[in-house]
Amino acid sequence: MDEQARKTALRMIPYGLYVLTAGTKETAIASATINWVTQTSFAPPLLALGIKTDSAVYATARKSGDLVLNILGKGQGGLAFAFFKPAEYANGKLGGQDVRWAANGAPILTSVPAAVELKVRHVVELGDHHTFVAEVTNVHINHEIAGRPDEAVLHMKDLGEKVFYGG
Repeated sequence: MDEQARKTALRMIPYGLYVLTAGTKETAIASATINWVTQTSFAPPLLALGIKTDSAVYATARKSGDLVLNILGKGQGGLAFAFFKPAEYANGKLGGQDVRWAANGAPILTSVPAAVELKVRHVVELGDHHTFVAEVTNVHINHEIAGRPDEAVLHMKDLGEKVFYGG
């Protein structure tokens, strides 16, 4: 397979950007910017998330089974970059960001437009990112969404011409 052609073709798949959080105040908290997310079912509502196997959020998600997918909005590129590296929970903030707590105990970033509480139902262990299939257990709209909801999301392409993931 031509490697450059592979990268080009796979980079044509549009990606939103999200901060995944796992853990609770009483346990370890982990977070990471992720972008391999898609809805896979309406009933029950299921999402599939690709999570890097050597990340702290992977280990915490496997252990707790409870997650929050924080959906980044347009103009929140700084948040995406902030959670590309491990973020510390200190003084009531995660990576310097205000949080509130989901019913499942995981942190919700209060500055994001929306967040989705998830319960892990299955993990497909293939590749360097495992696919978590998770059921939506609750949703939070933190700010009014004007226009089409899918246009309010920060996309990988919004981070600049040289920023890619995957391919």
